[in-house]
Amino acid sequence: MRHNAGVSPTVVGRVLGVLDAFSAEHPVLTLSELSRRAGLPLSTTHRLVRELTERGALERDADGRYRIGLWLWEVASLAPHGAGLRESAMPFLEDLYEATHQHVQLAVLDGSEVVYVERISGRNAVRIQSRVGGRLPVHATGVGLVLLAFAVPEWQERVLASPLKRFSPRTIASPAELRRVLANVRRDGYAISDGQIEPEVLSVAAPVYGEQDTVVAALSIVVPSEGTDPRTLVPAVRAAARGISRALGAPRAVRVSDGAHWETL
Repeated sequence: MRHNAGVSPTVVGRVLGVLDAFSAEHPVLTLSELSRRAGLPLSTTHRLVRELTERGALERDADGRYRIGLWLWEVASLAPHGAGLRESAMPFLEDLYEATHQHVQLAVLDGSEVVYVERISGRNAVRIQSRVGGRLPVHATGVGLVLLAFAVPEWQERVLASPLKRFSPRTIASPAELRRVLANVRRDGYAISDGQIEPEVLSVAAPVYGEQDTVVAALSIVVPSEGTDPRTLVPAVRAAARGISRALGAPRAVRVSDGAHWETL
């Protein structure tokens, strides 16, 4: 989700416009490119970029091009779904990674998209579009289906009423089908997303609960679809998600670890 629907007349809006000009496809930009992509006069862009560079929000390379600076990463790490969640999850992500040496991902919900806050990938892992800090629509990813399934009903209905972009022939693009899948996720406690974005890739995802016993994140393992029975990955994915939930202080995760039965975890 890009957060500047148009060029704002405020100073803050102009600064955000400059930062928003960068993307995974355009991580390094010249001053002219920044001016054009932000929709700002070159003189205004030059002034803002100079101040952002002095503060460390941008960095300038030897060729005079700009990229996002380390200071912004330091600020972003303070987000509620940032360092604390990643630190609690990392031991369980590493254990799950050992099961396949493919991709293990942790994501949170932001509007109608998921944001990937952590990922571990093997050298020969299947190629996927997701990346740390990247976004994908909720309806087309395993982690997204989990997060949407356990979101408040009002937000589910908003997503169901919006256009569902199709990425491949297997993408869930029908509200009725999506509603059925979400009901299954709530019933089973996990989601399987097969070829929704990349036809040759499937993911198995499970919910991560926080200390209020609400779903705060989703964990997934992403593997090649050919020759893989996703059901064999479900126990490991759910166990890792339960471990993270326990580390976050989720009461239901503690009850499970004490031997009590809890259907959704």
